[in-house]
Amino acid sequence: MKNNKFAFGKRNYRFMIIGIIFIALGFILMSGGGSDDPNVFNEEIYSFRRIRIAPLLVITGFAIEIYAILTKPE
Repeated sequence: MKNNKFAFGKRNYRFMIIGIIFIALGFILMSGGGSDDPNVFNEEIYSFRRIRIAPLLVITGFAIEIYAILTKPE
């Protein structure tokens, strides 16, 4: 009889989903700020949200993913 076990437990998958949400939110916050006219510079591209908050969320999401993978399943 085969013992069918998943590589990860329920807790691991929860952390993986949370990490994916953090990464997706970071990329969503990073988007936009461009200009339709290439001759016009838009200062909005250097906003606090795009330079500080969004990359921090993405890095946090990747850290959560690493934790989810390295945590022992139950």
